[in-house]
Amino acid sequence: MPELPEVEALRDFLTEHLTGREIVRVLPVAISVLKTYDPPLTALEGRRVAAVHRHGKFLDVETADGPHLVTHLARAGWLHWKDGLPSGMPKPGKGPLALRVALETGAGFDLTEAGTQKRLAVYVVADPQQVPGVARLGPDPLADDFDEARFAALLDGERRQLKGALRDQSLIAGVGNAYSDEILHVAKMSPFKLAASLTDAETARLYAALRGTLTEAVERSRGIAAGRLKAEKKSGLRVHGRASEPCPVCGDTIREVSFSDSSLQYCPTCQTGGKPLADRRMSRLLK
Repeated sequence: MPELPEVEALRDFLTEHLTGREIVRVLPVAISVLKTYDPPLTALEGRRVAAVHRHGKFLDVETADGPHLVTHLARAGWLHWKDGLPSGMPKPGKGPLALRVALETGAGFDLTEAGTQKRLAVYVVADPQQVPGVARLGPDPLADDFDEARFAALLDGERRQLKGALRDQSLIAGVGNAYSDEILHVAKMSPFKLAASLTDAETARLYAALRGTLTEAVERSRGIAAGRLKAEKKSGLRVHGRASEPCPVCGDTIREVSFSDSSLQYCPTCQTGGKPLADRRMSRLLK
């Protein structure tokens, strides 16, 4: 799933390639991705792109004096830029293509989604706050006003485990499964540690890990073409997706805890005092 760093890199890329250009066609190929109907997709056509924004994991293409095209790529969605779009109409139901946006220049982008779980979402709205997922977002962890005191206030009284708290978009916007693993590894904390149990020193360490990990990932992705961002993300991850590999910090074997539809990775030496976590749902530290 694209998370804050990749979506921010896509925002940078689209700002350069879309701003000031006219949208001439918006072609829905998989109707299921469209979550709104008023304004219609055709309201985007004939308008120039004024700006591109990011709200957590949401991309927002703003048109001049017109609606916003907001999309959430979900777990298996992606954006593919093409300097020259194929001629002719795409055929519904053929392949992963969900939506095509064509510019006056002949360039444009496709939104695609692999797999059978179709969660890619597209909205056409007058205001991005009309998108339920955007409206409920918590603060952006890279915003200038997101300081340590604000972070501490969010965690105050939070009874959930750190892994779940970091992934909650209504608490902090943009962090998902991969970067929550990375942040907790840098902070040297168990994913199952209760957020409310953090000392002031631990809160400061987690805040530094949060900001540092995301900032580093954004800088690493900046300037990379949209088609190469997935590979860049994978190459930069230190523990997520690297079960059975050695920890780059201490050399211990990276372990995994699997759930019904996801998994997490961690280093026992760095994060859990050398104790492995039980690999079952509702996992707890082995006694």
